[in-house]
Amino acid sequence: MATSKDIENPESRFSAVLASAARLPGVRIHRADYLRKALARYCSEDEIRRAVDETPAAAGIPLDVLDKAANDSINYEAAKASALSAAAGIPGFIALPATVPADTAQYFGHMLRIAQKLAYLYSWPDLFSEDSDDIDDATKGVLTLFFGVMFGTQSANAAVGKVAGMMSKQVAKKLPQKALTQGVVYPIVKKVAGYLGVQMTKQTFAKSVSKAIPVVGAVVSGGLTLATYLPMAKRLKKHLAGLELTKPAHRVADEEVLDGEVVEEHEPLPTIPEQHDADDTAAKLGKPHSS
Repeated sequence: MATSKDIENPESRFSAVLASAARLPGVRIHRADYLRKALARYCSEDEIRRAVDETPAAAGIPLDVLDKAANDSINYEAAKASALSAAAGIPGFIALPATVPADTAQYFGHMLRIAQKLAYLYSWPDLFSEDSDDIDDATKGVLTLFFGVMFGTQSANAAVGKVAGMMSKQVAKKLPQKALTQGVVYPIVKKVAGYLGVQMTKQTFAKSVSKAIPVVGAVVSGGLTLATYLPMAKRLKKHLAGLELTKPAHRVADEEVLDGEVVEEHEPLPTIPEQHDADDTAAKLGKPHSS
């Protein structure tokens, strides 16, 4: 049970919101179904089958094709998140206690949806277990880093690149558990979570202000969501597209080899005082404006 001290802790606050958003209906993306649908317009049946069985990189799908599919998904999720945010703004001030928490949750839910979709297109493995509604520590760690990339933190960029590099070398089907829960990446996960907890508090306040006037609040809220969600999703897309995992050099191994990976690689990861190399739009608004 969370203590009041835990609730006040930005890292704990972000982790709790992430876990709650991951349990919302429709947030978890079924990897195989999504890849089949996303690639259907651009790829042959054989390419799609191999992308599902292994990865899009192993199927030899060109990066420009993956980018088109990624843009389709980003535009779809952004439009949906903005529409829901605008709808939540209509009741105005009297409904704020109900609408703002719900709006924040659905915004993070849409961030989780696009993070999964982009990860699967750019050859990351399944992030959620079908056997459990809970989110395991490795998945929580990598999603925290994905959110950090979306918010423009360089530490998250470096840590995601580190994890992708390990997976590329091992050619395995699952996340590197030790790297994300015990190794050199783990302290970065914790720092990014703390940073995101602070930004989440800022954006919740800003969202409350934007919703205070009915109808006008709806327009402002939906617009702010679109103005923040799109650049954040594109930032994650750009980063994932440039990683080693997207290169079709290796086939995925049958065994899940990563359990014993060596995490003590040699260059230290950067610390996280950096706020953002984020686009001006998101940066000025104190980060994503929940939808």
